[in-house]
Amino acid sequence: MDKTIREEDGLLMRKFTPGEEVLPVAGEDNILITSALPYCNNVPHLGNIIGSTLSADCFARYCRSQNRITAYVCGTDEYGTATETQALKEGITPRQLCDKYYLLHKETYDWFELSFNHFGRTSTPQHTVISQDIYLNLYKNDLLEKETNKQLYCLNDEKFLADRFVEGTCPYCGYEDARGDQCDNCTRPLDPIELINPRCKIDKSHTVTTRTSDHMYIELNKLQPQLEVWIKESWKKGKWSSNSVINSEGQFIDARLKQGLRPSPVTRDLQWGVPVPEAPGHDDGMKGKVLYVWFDAPVGYPSITSTWINDNWKKWWFKPDDVKLYQFMGKDNVYFHIVLFPSMLIGDGRPWTKLHHISTTEYLNYEGGKFSKSRGVGVFGPDARKTGLPASIFRYYLLSARPETGDTMFSWGDLIAANNNTLIKNFGNFINRVLKFVAGKNYGGVLPDSKDQPGPLSVETDVDAAFVKDINALFTVYIETMDSVKLRQGLALAMQISSRGNQYLQDSGLDNTLFNTQPERCAQVILRAVNLIYAISAIIFPFMPAISATILEQMNAPARTVAKQLSIDILPGHQIGKPSPLFKLIDEKKADEWRNMFGGTRTPAHAPPPEPGVSKRKAASGKKAATVKTDGPKSPELVELEGKRDKQAQLVREIKAGKGPEGVDLQEALAQLLRLKASITEVEVAN
Repeated sequence: MDKTIREEDGLLMRKFTPGEEVLPVAGEDNILITSALPYCNNVPHLGNIIGSTLSADCFARYCRSQNRITAYVCGTDEYGTATETQALKEGITPRQLCDKYYLLHKETYDWFELSFNHFGRTSTPQHTVISQDIYLNLYKNDLLEKETNKQLYCLNDEKFLADRFVEGTCPYCGYEDARGDQCDNCTRPLDPIELINPRCKIDKSHTVTTRTSDHMYIELNKLQPQLEVWIKESWKKGKWSSNSVINSEGQFIDARLKQGLRPSPVTRDLQWGVPVPEAPGHDDGMKGKVLYVWFDAPVGYPSITSTWINDNWKKWWFKPDDVKLYQFMGKDNVYFHIVLFPSMLIGDGRPWTKLHHISTTEYLNYEGGKFSKSRGVGVFGPDARKTGLPASIFRYYLLSARPETGDTMFSWGDLIAANNNTLIKNFGNFINRVLKFVAGKNYGGVLPDSKDQPGPLSVETDVDAAFVKDINALFTVYIETMDSVKLRQGLALAMQISSRGNQYLQDSGLDNTLFNTQPERCAQVILRAVNLIYAISAIIFPFMPAISATILEQMNAPARTVAKQLSIDILPGHQIGKPSPLFKLIDEKKADEWRNMFGGTRTPAHAPPPEPGVSKRKAASGKKAATVKTDGPKSPELVELEGKRDKQAQLVREIKAGKGPEGVDLQEALAQLLRLKASITEVEVAN
């Protein structure tokens, strides 16, 4: 460690190297993270990215910033009718299609700076073995039953039409272009035979009829009692997202669970997929069939882990007492990860690592409408780089607009306002102002001696006690928030921390006059501000890793872990690097240029919250700042929260004045006030 960096165990962040073997250690925090496997028949749009992979990456980076043992695995979901259908359209084989789209996905995620330990794919020998093992264990445990049922059949192609080879009218909502496996309108899972007026997707003029075919079904009805016990235990321990199959009162809200689960199909009449294995000693009539994609796809999580670390995959996936599994996905994938996949693992009988926390999102819409590749509306795949913006700006904006509690809207105007106002005027201003002052003629790039001792600053007698208490309270709430996987709120708190840093500089009067008239005080302000920036470099790391790296480069300091309290960790005599602005101003006219490039309208959208610490009125008064909805009646929830906030603020003022209730801790009171403010921001954005 550099002699100008305080020596303390756990201060510096462990180095992360993609692909390097990482194994859980008994007695430590072992975090296993997955994000929904993207289909290998298309490229993801921004809504797909924030809904799963980017959110998971943000949490993975946060865990690494706490030096937790972390594995983040993902990969392309390559089997099933979606792949066969697209391959037919493009006139290539399914394997060629998967090879093509695997690279496009990886290129996209690399550009967005996603830090997978391993990004793999499901069309591997390891995936076949693990999927078949689960199937055979279910068979052995008497949890598979064979059914002879009607199935759509194309007379022209002389083949059964599974899943996405067929479309028609949804029997539940009447949507005319429902897929054979799921309706995109009402999101209900479907069996192709349920469709009204079914059509062959290969050629709509073909004649579609029905014939019988034998298939295996997993008897979810037998597994439901065990599943419900597991859901209630895991939901309570892991504090699941509210938009899952169970509500905040512990009551099941999924209609399928409430009505009683039914056997679910696990085989299909296809060529491209995991072959159904032969049950030992039985001719079950499954020869030539493949496993249903919704059965084998979630098995991709352990199989991709096995392609990364070989047989050591079991050290992650058969360690339920040592490993916590976090899964990230859009709300349309919830059923398969909370009902189907866990049922498969329970029925398999082995001690699988099952879900600890599920983090689901609603939908991110685009400029007043929906993303549509066919209509050229929205940003897809690696096209984001065509804007000339760095990935950090997209990461910041998408995470600040993450649809955690309701649908949100992507808006070019709001993205520009977020960059020009929050990032430049708040976050970037604080860091650049401090480092430029250090690099100037007064200090020549060397941190001055302020007589502060290394280590945590006092919160009792220090001249900056109020500042230190505020920052420590923000650190506490940030850690609580991120541990709860409230990523959008965590980012808002990061901006509040830099805003409090700006206020500290203002209150301290940092300028050349302070240097000339009170050199010791000036040195103290600088050293504390620099160490706050050092702490911020870790706090912003999950959201904008490239910006974090730039801050560290400008500070000439190694990556550190998340601070629990403000400390003097970079010591006097430290030579910083060359400071420069972290962000560039974006011309507001670019919004129209990008709308023309990617489609969209001028429809106003809900903006992300204004810069924390800045009133809505002030934010709105800035030149074309992000618009915030202030008209219309407030919801009862918002009125109640604002009342609690005002009451808590009064309590904080009384404690600071020495008039507060006996035994009430100021730091905890401040932390509660910050929680209430963050909750108000959440409600305002959601509405």
